[in-house]
Amino acid sequence: MYRILIVEDDLAIATIIEEYLRFDGFSVTVSPEGPAGLARGLSGMFDLVLLDVMLPGMDGFTICRKLRETLDIPILMVSARQEDIDKIKALGLGADDYIEKPFTPSVLIAKIKAHISRYERLKTTTKRTARISVGGLVIETDTHRVFLENQEIELKNKEFELLLFFMLHLGSVFSRESLYEEIWGMDASGDNTTVAVHINRLREKIEKDPSHPRYIQTVWGIGYRFSGPV
Repeated sequence: MYRILIVEDDLAIATIIEEYLRFDGFSVTVSPEGPAGLARGLSGMFDLVLLDVMLPGMDGFTICRKLRETLDIPILMVSARQEDIDKIKALGLGADDYIEKPFTPSVLIAKIKAHISRYERLKTTTKRTARISVGGLVIETDTHRVFLENQEIELKNKEFELLLFFMLHLGSVFSRESLYEEIWGMDASGDNTTVAVHINRLREKIEKDPSHPRYIQTVWGIGYRFSGPV
């Protein structure tokens, strides 16, 4: 039984989500306040955190950042705020997805299941393949560490997954939609921002000149290709 933490101060919304999740066999804990939600999240008892942005006592962005410092479980942020800057900020802090209110509960549950499934598959992959190297990049999947020219670099959860996927499919071309479906596990219709944000942040961390990338190359009109530097 997977355990879900919902940090949401709107108890009507939290109750609806909780009922849907329990019906699908999940164990659910609801926390209506920021500090208490953070404390529960840091307990390590949960498989996924569903986190609102606007919370009493501590905002969701702060909670996400603090959770991501120690946890690699999926973190999904929800908010009535639809500005791109909020979505970019959430993803940059390590959120795995940003879901705008209002949402259909069944779609939200599908996203939760997809993220958990992706996380479980990633753990299986990392157990099979302990070390992958391309050029000056090295991923140690068992320790979740990444090195560039022998210097360790820090990647957020989905940045790590994206880089690992690229390195396992060297030379192949992927559209934004297919990358979203592979890494986030859902149909990407209408949502290209998430992939673009992660590609840009990944380039900033692994490319000497992000404007002229050697690893993550843009294939115009199609998507992206990961190549070893010449």
